[in-house]
Amino acid sequence: MICLPRLKLTLCSLAQGFFVIGSLSQSRGVKKKANMLREKKTKIVGDLADDLSRSTIIIATNYQGLLAKQMADLRNALAKAGIGYHVVKNTLVYRAADQASKPHLKDIVEGPMALAFGYDDAVTTVKAFNQYVKSAGLSLQIKGGLLGDRVLLSEDLASLANLPPREVLISGLIGQLQAPVATLHNILSFPVRGLLTVLQKRAQATGK
Repeated sequence: MICLPRLKLTLCSLAQGFFVIGSLSQSRGVKKKANMLREKKTKIVGDLADDLSRSTIIIATNYQGLLAKQMADLRNALAKAGIGYHVVKNTLVYRAADQASKPHLKDIVEGPMALAFGYDDAVTTVKAFNQYVKSAGLSLQIKGGLLGDRVLLSEDLASLANLPPREVLISGLIGQLQAPVATLHNILSFPVRGLLTVLQKRAQATGK
């Protein structure tokens, strides 16, 4: 019976030891998960900053109301057109925007948000995006966009979508640039053509 208190004390010590070991193990597990989560967020922010830096235009959308399948189809269709589309967490977008030196993006990021990243011609990107949204009948709300450092409203994006194709705009611009040159050429070359006509007639008369 004399050993009972000692046995009780030993069992208590062992229990305390197991509790301490368990607490340390749990604490290490929590720290490990926290570090993994921090690393994951850092990678997401880095990837977002890279997308923002490479993009010619960014379109911010509120995706509430879309089904999972609709989101997947939209993402796949845009990917085929060379457009990235990702659901993003606003706090991470803010960090990425600062990292990519695009702070104005934060002005249009609010609520449940998904961003479309266009890496080619901005007009082509907006056209492709709008065409699919309309053809699929998606209830997708366009919050705005970012073209360089300029914030675009939804109506600005609609105006871009209604512009003629890039090739048509370029050919029209070239035509306008060439028109004055052609007119000047005609004015300058007219006396030369008249002189040539006179010389040709004189030569014919002399030959006779």
